[in-house]
Amino acid sequence: MHSHNHHHHQDIASERIGWAFFLNLGFTLIEFVGGWLTNSTAIMADAVHDLGDSLAIGSAWVLNKLSNKHANARFTYGYRRLSLLGALLNSLVLIVGSSWVLVLAVPRLFDPVMPMTEGMLLLAVLGIVVNGYAAFKLSKGKSLNEKVLNWHLLEDVLGWVAVLLVAITLTFVDWPILDPILSILFTLFILVNVARNLVQTIRLFLQGTPDQQTQIRLAALLVEPKEISTAHHVHYWSLDGEHHVLTAHLCLHEQLNAAEVMDLKLKLAHLLADFDLAHTTLEFEYPKEQCRDHKGQQ
Repeated sequence: MHSHNHHHHQDIASERIGWAFFLNLGFTLIEFVGGWLTNSTAIMADAVHDLGDSLAIGSAWVLNKLSNKHANARFTYGYRRLSLLGALLNSLVLIVGSSWVLVLAVPRLFDPVMPMTEGMLLLAVLGIVVNGYAAFKLSKGKSLNEKVLNWHLLEDVLGWVAVLLVAITLTFVDWPILDPILSILFTLFILVNVARNLVQTIRLFLQGTPDQQTQIRLAALLVEPKEISTAHHVHYWSLDGEHHVLTAHLCLHEQLNAAEVMDLKLKLAHLLADFDLAHTTLEFEYPKEQCRDHKGQQ
């Protein structure tokens, strides 16, 4: 049942990312035509940026599907970390793309261009609707991959809100400098949030603990049973930001028979049940037994 629910969850995630990909790619093509017709360099720049987003979302879609593959002799934990790789690559693409937008926007502060406001208004409304719907679809996702892609789309929504505000304002006043100012502000906002996600993704990619407080709680729970004296080599890490792994060596106070070992396993299973761990490996060490990993990292 757990396996069925997991695959159902993964299929829904792939469907959400697929929707976002086709919506984003289709609208990118409209943007290129619209930017040419309105003579708006801002819209053309956003079209190029959206093209990068489409490629990023497309790669994330493929990686998300591959992450569903079962474990094998080469990848014994399966392919879940491909989803994490997708989140890492997409964060980098978004940071590079946003930086490129800043490079385009800053010079326009000194040489603003007046575009065709009617066309900007139409494209802005369409952009908000299309990207907003795609962002709404991905906002239901829980994986890091979906969260990062959601920031891609939120950036586009905010961008089109900025275009809409500028277009409305330029209909009444001759202030074309508002375009680069708003572009810089929303791009910096997105960069801060994506950078936060990137830091978390890199930490998980390097097998850092997903949550330090949970790591401390787990280490304390492992020594609660009276049969256990100490715990070492306690490693709590994540496959993809959602599915976590716990491994530990547990030192016993005394020798236990088979029934007592089984009873201890049930106690530990009960203590760890609330953490919903994807993989748990606990090794018991008897008194005076030397840990074979004693030279390794604690």
